[in-house]
Amino acid sequence: MQRLVDGAAALGICLTTKQQAAFQFYYQELVAWNQKFNLTAITDYEQVQIRHFLDSLSCLLAEEVRQVLNRPEARVIDVGTGAGFPGLPLKLVCPGFSLTLLEATGKKVLFLDHLIGQLGLQRVSAIKARAEELAHDLSHREQYDLALARAVGELPVVVEYTLPFCRIGGWVVAQKGEAGAAEAWSASQAITLLGGELYRVMPVELPGLPEDRSLVIIKKVSSTPPNYPRRPGIPSKRPLGKRG
Repeated sequence: MQRLVDGAAALGICLTTKQQAAFQFYYQELVAWNQKFNLTAITDYEQVQIRHFLDSLSCLLAEEVRQVLNRPEARVIDVGTGAGFPGLPLKLVCPGFSLTLLEATGKKVLFLDHLIGQLGLQRVSAIKARAEELAHDLSHREQYDLALARAVGELPVVVEYTLPFCRIGGWVVAQKGEAGAAEAWSASQAITLLGGELYRVMPVELPGLPEDRSLVIIKKVSSTPPNYPRRPGIPSKRPLGKRG
């Protein structure tokens, strides 16, 4: 895990021996399960360290994320987590917070449950559901301090998936590419409609990754109207207020 260790150090994160071993196990299980299920297109040892693990940990560059994850009472949801990114790498580094991993594909949820059990992670649950439906469940709606999303879709779609989960005063952090600022502009109407306020777009440079990344940070300032998110499939087919 040397690429991860060095990259994390460049981000100001010192990984312990135990954490390095957990990431090594994560990689081995990811590759093993990927032979049966389609979890990820990236399986190269160094590329997983950079494009999955280190990219997930880059969320910690945002002060808003660090403050939430260091509070034991904090509730975090990772929407469209896939094989656990960015939620599980963040949990391995900051174990105190409560994490919900939301994923619509059953085989990926099986993998997540397996990993959670094998790593002995506490206060982590994997839920098989769609965001458009779970966000109307009162035990999840506006109950989270932080909603994370990585590689879920265009930002107008992402905010409809995530903002309904956040309590007022909570945060959405969407991991995007170098066009994060342009996407934030295109999503401005959707952000406002759903009760959010664009806080900032933070450029991110990762060691070993040639392309630039960014974090779009949105604050929840008012309740999301009760009719959002719309029914499954509609947010991606008809993004809210997308601006060219």
